[in-house]
Amino acid sequence: MKENVQLKVDEIKDSPASEIIKKLDSSDKGLSSSEAESRIEQYGYNEIFEKKVSPLRKFFGYFWGPIPWMIEIAAVISAFIHRWEDFVIISLLLLLNGVVGFWQENKADNAIELLKQKMALNAKVLRGGEWSQIPARELVPGDVVRVRSGDVVPADLKLFEGDYLQVDESALTGESLPVEKKSDDIAYSGSVIQKGEMNALVVATGMNTYFGETTKLVAEIRTRSHFQKAVLKIGDYLIVLAACIVAIVLVIEFFFRHTPFLETLQFALVLIVAAIPAALPAVMSVSMAVGATELANKGAIVSKLVSIEEMAGMDILCSDKTGTITQNKLKLSEISPFGNFKENDLLLYGSLASREEDNDPIDNAILLKAKDEGSVQEKIDSYEVKEFTPFDPVIKHTEATIEGPEGKLKIAKGAPQVILDMSDDKEEVRQKVEEKVDSLASKGYRALGVCVGEEGKYRFAGLLGLYDPPHEDSAETIKTANSLNVNVKMVTGDHIAIAKEIASQVGLGTNIITADDFVEKSDSEAQELVEKADGFAQVFPEHKYRIVDLLQKEEHIVGMTGDGVNDVPALKMADAGIAVAGATDAAKSAADIVFTISGLSIIINAIKESRKIFQRMKSYSIYRIAETVRVLFFIATSIIVFNFYPITAIMIVLLAILNDAPIMTIAYDNVKYSLKPEEWNMREVVRVSTFLGILGVIASFLIYYIGARVLYLSPGVLQSFIFLKLAVAGHLTIFVARTRGHFWSPPPGKLLFWSAVVTKLLATFIAVYGIYISPIGWKLAGFIWIYALTAFVITDYLKVGFYKLMDSRG
Repeated sequence: MKENVQLKVDEIKDSPASEIIKKLDSSDKGLSSSEAESRIEQYGYNEIFEKKVSPLRKFFGYFWGPIPWMIEIAAVISAFIHRWEDFVIISLLLLLNGVVGFWQENKADNAIELLKQKMALNAKVLRGGEWSQIPARELVPGDVVRVRSGDVVPADLKLFEGDYLQVDESALTGESLPVEKKSDDIAYSGSVIQKGEMNALVVATGMNTYFGETTKLVAEIRTRSHFQKAVLKIGDYLIVLAACIVAIVLVIEFFFRHTPFLETLQFALVLIVAAIPAALPAVMSVSMAVGATELANKGAIVSKLVSIEEMAGMDILCSDKTGTITQNKLKLSEISPFGNFKENDLLLYGSLASREEDNDPIDNAILLKAKDEGSVQEKIDSYEVKEFTPFDPVIKHTEATIEGPEGKLKIAKGAPQVILDMSDDKEEVRQKVEEKVDSLASKGYRALGVCVGEEGKYRFAGLLGLYDPPHEDSAETIKTANSLNVNVKMVTGDHIAIAKEIASQVGLGTNIITADDFVEKSDSEAQELVEKADGFAQVFPEHKYRIVDLLQKEEHIVGMTGDGVNDVPALKMADAGIAVAGATDAAKSAADIVFTISGLSIIINAIKESRKIFQRMKSYSIYRIAETVRVLFFIATSIIVFNFYPITAIMIVLLAILNDAPIMTIAYDNVKYSLKPEEWNMREVVRVSTFLGILGVIASFLIYYIGARVLYLSPGVLQSFIFLKLAVAGHLTIFVARTRGHFWSPPPGKLLFWSAVVTKLLATFIAVYGIYISPIGWKLAGFIWIYALTAFVITDYLKVGFYKLMDSRG
């Protein structure tokens, strides 16, 4: 591996791109717009995340697999025994399976692709002499970019300006330790910048990068959530159940009643097709994709669809303070100079230790204040910044070497305790600094220290008080989250006094603890402290990780918000990792959900929508089991006990088509979100679906008795009579299964309702006019409708009572 990497490095060093580096100087303007466009035509956009599967090949892929094979065999047998009507209908089912499967998954893929585009990484690029943000996929060889702490490297880069970078290449090489890179080194696409800031030249993009193919393979890996696994287990259970019952029918018919083997096999195959959940994968994919698209429209982009389940079950949210509970619109509200320094001096030095192009919120607040003070802005122009070290979360300060009227000076700006320890006069001013920091914190102000001097001989210049007010809706959002049984805990690196002040303003409890309170404790002691705490102050990234771990050990489903590269471990550890608006690329890549709108209110939308999706999938699971029990047990029992085929193979195929068509629209159903975190209760699902299925079997045998013993219908008409009952009642089962209350609370979604109505009417026309089956006329059809609707209302009331009975028994 290392030899291959070195070969790639040598190749890049010897490439024409190295000639561009030689020409770069302080006046370089980067590529022009026309040069960039011509290079885009030459190299194309970054294609790492684009699918390469041919749509035609994907479409025909739906004609292979266990379910299509059974349909194909049934069609061949129908042709062999000259049942051409069966052959046509079964062939249509095969075609429909391919078309619907392709259409639904393609729709889901399109939704996911749209989300990926919204999630696309951005890059800061120099074009035409100006720095701007563009999608990383639009980079071309020859572009000059700036990368800094928290960025995901957007392409293979040749570094040429800046001190150094510490780069995490573990996702690419497997080496856990960060790699230090300097000028002329190569930074590889997909690695993460941990420290430092440098300018670099783009030398390779997309699939032309060294790790392009590897990145593509990693990006296409799909994982299954616990919920998906549970639903797929239901599918496996139904397949086994159907196979066992059909095997019994096959043995009895062939060995004991000597029915022709091919006819029995054909019927058995189509019965299995009708019984197993063929639409399950499509329903799951579409429900997840539709929900994710809805969330994206509300400002929450789901990067991992399986995280929707975790959001539905989340009961604790560890929320970052800055930018989530507060606005992250810092305002320099107080300037407190020390010693002989004046307010304007402190503002001047603070501004010189800031850099506008980094777009750092703290720097922006200081520079904005300096612009308002015209005299300070004039002085800034008389200084030249020789060297600049950007903020690093490890050293917690920025540094600048300046030259001006006072000669050469060095300035540092950052956390007060860090700046104080750097100052020569720290012992003289320590008490005053600590008192002032506490005073600022009691107002909710964040203190920033500034020191000035020569290397190793700094004087503490003073403190800048920055205020970040809470969002107007933060208090209401936290109240709403609590009403949804989600406990919000604030997490911040700020002083405990600031945390308590902000917590009191937004309605959180004031039981705020620091990392020192739990970091040295045993797991059992720490778990109790963390669980009871309303928030955490003065915490570092490793403490966030510990907080999540402790809560998860108490069997909580934990959500964690973050924005920086150092939040990545906690975001990955959390059940639902959430990157807030303005987060670094590294945080976005690690998170399950990315917010594009600042504030905490969007989390409420995400919780509600995820719980709705969970409800739809649960409704489908209940419906699918109930329908299998209803149809399979009724048909099998009729054959075994009464030696009568209640419906024909064609009718079974028609039922499969008519039942699966409207159920696809359950992804758009109107459901109520739960006021409690969701959890997968398999026992409840099986009980309710079995109860509904048994009621359906009883209703089916009653209509069979009426048709055979009361109306004395001929066998062909009786089969059509029963077919229409199964078709109409099957669609009505959807409305019974979709809610714990009565079917009208809430009313079904329009798309689900009308798709069911249309397919029921279609089934009625088939039965009335005898399309491929014996006709029954409008009178018998009307009787079936009255009977089915009456049974539907009775079943709905019995279902409500059954839920109450289960709830009373716990």
